[in-house]
Amino acid sequence: MSNLIYRDPLDDLLRGFFVRPVGGQAEALALKVDVKERENAYAIHAEIPGVKKEDIHVAIDGAVVSISAERREAKEAKEGERALRSERYFGKVSRSFELPQEVDESQASAKYNDGVLELVLPKKTAAQARRLTIQ
Repeated sequence: MSNLIYRDPLDDLLRGFFVRPVGGQAEALALKVDVKERENAYAIHAEIPGVKKEDIHVAIDGAVVSISAERREAKEAKEGERALRSERYFGKVSRSFELPQEVDESQASAKYNDGVLELVLPKKTAAQARRLTIQ
């Protein structure tokens, strides 16, 4: 039995143009993150374009890193003007992930430049096991 389905390419093109942004809404909402491990720290780069640095928040809980940001809509419409298409996403986005080792948050640093958040998260040194003296 054949499971062939006919799809009109023109229908898909027009539907994408008038209904949804190309690439899909889920792709527009995702924070894209690169995580690299160095000897003593993790280097993280997160793409967060169009956001003011005051609207970015980073939380560290042991080995879990959470990044959240809010893109605020600027009122750009002028009198006698109407929007025909608006694809930019406005609202909150967030992402959490776990690193292989806990982070020393007291030594962590963050920079935001050209739409990229750069985090340097030093690894927490492992506590030395100590031997108890039995009395």
